[in-house]
Amino acid sequence: MMGRMTRVTGDETRTTASAAARTPATTARPERPGASTRAWRTRLLVVGIVLAALNLRPAITSFGALLEEVRDGLGMSGSVAGLLTSLPALCFAVLGVTAPRLARRFGPGAVVCAGMAAIATGLLVRPFVGSTAAFLLASGLALGGIAVSNVLMPVIVKRWFPDRVGSMTGLYSMALALGTASAAAVTVPVTDALGGDWQAGLAVWAALAAAAVLPWLAFVRDRGASAPGEGAPASRQGGVRPEEWPAGQAPVLRITRSRTAWALAVFFGLQATAAYISMGWMAQIFRDAGVPAGRAGLLLAVTMVMGVPLAFVIPRLAARLPRQGPIVLVLGVSGLLGYAGLYFAPAAGAWAWAVLVGIANCAFPLALTMVGMRARTGAGVAQLSAFAQSTGYLISIPGPLLVGVLYQHSGGWGLPIALMAGLMVPQMIVGVVAGRDRTVEDEAAR
Repeated sequence: MMGRMTRVTGDETRTTASAAARTPATTARPERPGASTRAWRTRLLVVGIVLAALNLRPAITSFGALLEEVRDGLGMSGSVAGLLTSLPALCFAVLGVTAPRLARRFGPGAVVCAGMAAIATGLLVRPFVGSTAAFLLASGLALGGIAVSNVLMPVIVKRWFPDRVGSMTGLYSMALALGTASAAAVTVPVTDALGGDWQAGLAVWAALAAAAVLPWLAFVRDRGASAPGEGAPASRQGGVRPEEWPAGQAPVLRITRSRTAWALAVFFGLQATAAYISMGWMAQIFRDAGVPAGRAGLLLAVTMVMGVPLAFVIPRLAARLPRQGPIVLVLGVSGLLGYAGLYFAPAAGAWAWAVLVGIANCAFPLALTMVGMRARTGAGVAQLSAFAQSTGYLISIPGPLLVGVLYQHSGGWGLPIALMAGLMVPQMIVGVVAGRDRTVEDEAAR
């Protein structure tokens, strides 16, 4: 009897222990909806990043495709048109540096959402303002939205996708290139379909920016550092736990003490100079060489569309290499060959030159990838991104303007193209320096 009671008691004890062991699993089940919510928000964030990236260049390349029509419509000189092509770099330099501060106060999602709204408003208003000064102001509004989003994209990727910096940078770089190429390719045909009205042809791009506002509305109230719906990640990257972003206790960096930061800033500035000269003037170079307007826009689109596949491949390749110098050199040589072709035979080999210059312009996704790789922490990436982009865009301001002045006063494209080729040499040098296996935390921490 006692033995039987002992067996029963033992069975009950084992049953109770088993139930207790199962309790965590049982109580954990209600957390599944939270996991599902996190997955949904992560997917929504990816959509938001892609849509934001699609809108980071159409304001520029749509204008470049219709530059001649806008000049005629507003009575612009070549120098003023050069100022307009320099305006993106000016806005990115002046306003981009405010992005980390705004993100600390309002949250990165809210800043990007406001940026997309500013792009939509500026693009909708600027074609109908009726004066060059007002056109500049409306363009500045759109470019301000682009500026803050430019700076925050690498930060968002580093913070929310720390183990996929290369692939996520490639994804939004590819979307950026696609938006750039699409605006260059279809702006002229859309304008023709709208009865040749350049104002309507420019304004249609406001719809794409308005669509990009929607997914970011879900992240307007997210002011913390953690990924959508999650706490601060505990994973390590490069042996260092990422601090929360914006990081109140992150090490303060004297970023100007870092040679890597300066090299990256100059590299960013020189590649931006080449990119904005291409976006603002390439179509006009082909048109002046006798290429019809529609084909010139298509050639500009080819230059931009090269970034679609390469902007996905290059960051992934760069992330696997300790040094990115070889990639910098390949892109630089492509640029030199493309500019040589534009100088000697712009119309005869137009398609080849468009492809080569497009390959050279893929220094942009490479620069963004290096921003993510040259800092170990989210806070470091935020500081490096703001410094490199703001300083870089400041460096790039004179380039497009100088091209416009040289074009107007020399009466041809020989000197401007020689300038473009000459700038490619220092770009390759500083790119090799920026591509070394260093981090700004090692060089600039107090």
